[in-house]
Amino acid sequence: MLGLLVLVFVAGMFLLSTLNINYSRDALSELRRQQIHEVVSAGLMRINARHSTLAGYTTTLANVGESFHAIAENDDSEPDSSHLRTPLENALKDQLQNFDGAAGGGLWFRPGVLSGPAVSYMPYFVQGPEEQELNRLDVENRFGNYRDAPWFSHTLGPEWTPTSDNADKVYWSPIYYDVNIERPVLTLASPMYDRRKNLLGMATTTWTADRMIDVVSHITVTEHSFTFLNDRNNRNLSSLGKGEDTGQEQALMDAILALELAGSADEHSATGALATRTLTVGEDVYELYYGATAGGMVYGAGVPVDEINAGLRPMKQTNQRVLVGTVSAILLLSLYLLYRIIQLVRELRASYTDDLTGLPNRIRLLQDLQTQNDASLLIINLDRFNEINSLFGNVCGDHVLLAIATRLTAFTRDQAPDSLRVYRLPGDEFAILAPLLEEQVIEGLAVQIRHLVNGERIYWQQQPLTVDVSIGMAMQKDRKPGNSTDQLVSQAKVAVLQAREQNRHHLLYDPSVGVEENYEANLYWANRLKAAIDDDRLVPWFQPIYDNQLQRVTKYECLVRMVEPDGRVMSAGQFVKIADRLRLNRRITVLMIEKCFARFSSRKEEFSINLSYGDIADSETVNRILEALDRYGIGNRVMFEILESDGVANYDEIRRFIEQVKPFGCHIAIDDFGTGYSNFAHLLSLKVDYIKIDGSLIRNLDKDHTAFLVTSGIVQFAGSLNIRTVAEFVHNEAVQERVRELGIDFSQGDYFGMPEVLL
Repeated sequence: MLGLLVLVFVAGMFLLSTLNINYSRDALSELRRQQIHEVVSAGLMRINARHSTLAGYTTTLANVGESFHAIAENDDSEPDSSHLRTPLENALKDQLQNFDGAAGGGLWFRPGVLSGPAVSYMPYFVQGPEEQELNRLDVENRFGNYRDAPWFSHTLGPEWTPTSDNADKVYWSPIYYDVNIERPVLTLASPMYDRRKNLLGMATTTWTADRMIDVVSHITVTEHSFTFLNDRNNRNLSSLGKGEDTGQEQALMDAILALELAGSADEHSATGALATRTLTVGEDVYELYYGATAGGMVYGAGVPVDEINAGLRPMKQTNQRVLVGTVSAILLLSLYLLYRIIQLVRELRASYTDDLTGLPNRIRLLQDLQTQNDASLLIINLDRFNEINSLFGNVCGDHVLLAIATRLTAFTRDQAPDSLRVYRLPGDEFAILAPLLEEQVIEGLAVQIRHLVNGERIYWQQQPLTVDVSIGMAMQKDRKPGNSTDQLVSQAKVAVLQAREQNRHHLLYDPSVGVEENYEANLYWANRLKAAIDDDRLVPWFQPIYDNQLQRVTKYECLVRMVEPDGRVMSAGQFVKIADRLRLNRRITVLMIEKCFARFSSRKEEFSINLSYGDIADSETVNRILEALDRYGIGNRVMFEILESDGVANYDEIRRFIEQVKPFGCHIAIDDFGTGYSNFAHLLSLKVDYIKIDGSLIRNLDKDHTAFLVTSGIVQFAGSLNIRTVAEFVHNEAVQERVRELGIDFSQGDYFGMPEVLL
């Protein structure tokens, strides 16, 4: 079996290596083809640039002809405009001399244009033998009309008719033989129109074929590749390459011409892409890359397939050597891996088993619960087990756990070996998983288990030990897929706690009690709070504090809010208790310090931040506060509010904190004064600057005479100590009027503004 696994593993690795080689080959080939495609595309761009230049020369001549005709229309001195011919021909020659590589060019006017009726004026110049001068040909006597000239049938054809849509359009001819210069040429023609869109004639430029070939001959794709340029009549304009095998070159050219590539090239030219296809000539296979030029020609290149794949041969040889070495190494590594796999399987099995008792553990219990829709669970908690460990040591405790595990295992084996299963949970707990039972049956089972445990004493070093248990029971029916797998365990644990609270030995979980829902709500808020901290969704809001003497807002109290992902805002009262239980309140305080200091660093108002006794007692939090005071330098505008109702274990720590922040100019306020301990002796020793009178006294100040008297006493006491006062929960004009009557320095509440995120 082991040998078969090794063989399968090696075969798999061999297949994987082969696939890797094939993938690398395909990737390199594709990269090589992309490089070739880019080179050919660059060549096509050079040719198109050249063609665009030639077309521009032709439209320039057309503009010259149109301009002189416009001059003639405005000059009535000579009806046939013969006086304009000399400057027109000079301008025509100047333009042709500036056209790099032009073999000739001319303006072919219709009869009556710049001439007498029924007479055609057609100045046409060709390059002289020395290419230093332009010679005018007498085409008027050879052709009565420009439509009779050879270039017209090659370029436009006898069916061509002038329309306003072909203004500024340039027409290209295929290659033809020009008897005037005795060389193969191509002609470009552009119609000339007057201002009323009447055809005046044609402007033409003539170019020798070697001008086209020069561009192609300078383009090299690969060492043994070839390039070609065919006109629209599928005639070749260029040699295939630099090789000396003319027979091979002729065979290649015949094969390319036989493909008639112009049609497929035009289809791809609309998208700007090159067309590709395979060409086989004898035993040689080529990949053709080609596209249509702006002049209606086909430019392309052929690259031997062997040359494309030439870079892959060294890689194949290297990969073969690597594969042989890899397979050899795998033969050794596979044995080691199989050995490790066997070890891991054993460790995995051990992870589901309790080390001490050998029973399935909590992980296995949760796994088994996933497969059962209907189940009953009993959790057996040993009473006062910690006392056994304390009195006799952990070895004795382990002895007790082993004894109970043995009894429970024997009990389930005797009662229902196929339906009852014992588990060891962390600490001093065991669990028994059973099918869904009737209420009376499961309670009877709990009674039997308790009698099993405490009915016979356990001995340790001849010392009898009495052990009793509390048993929590829970049942589930038709478990929904979305329910947590440990829900049944949580319910049974709740039942254990309730049994102990009610001094009962066993108890069945009652969903109507709602204890579990309370736990789940706590867990829900705990998760929401942690996510809000991680996502930076705890933000400060600001409530104004009104100065009753200056009659304007001079301070703000900073209050933390939690912004939900959907935009809802939660007040601190909904999560502060959970934060305290999870010890997250310190992180919230530090976060508020940083955000509030940053917000008020560029403002002038004073602001206050609430601190609990726990914040002040935590040295790390105090250090973060001192660091912020030093960094921002705004301590003279900071007021720390210490909750009077918060349990204070050590006033020396509060005094030490005040002594640390006072040098920065900070002020100290006692919050919610009047409802907590109200220890005036300690208040005197703390040397506070403000007292914030609790809202329970202020809220009904206009109606409750007792509250008015108590508040009056607080104000007088504070005044005698030069401590300023703040009235909280001022919610209407009547309350504010009594606040002013008592001489309270500041007011805060809904009447002056609710907490807002923006100042």
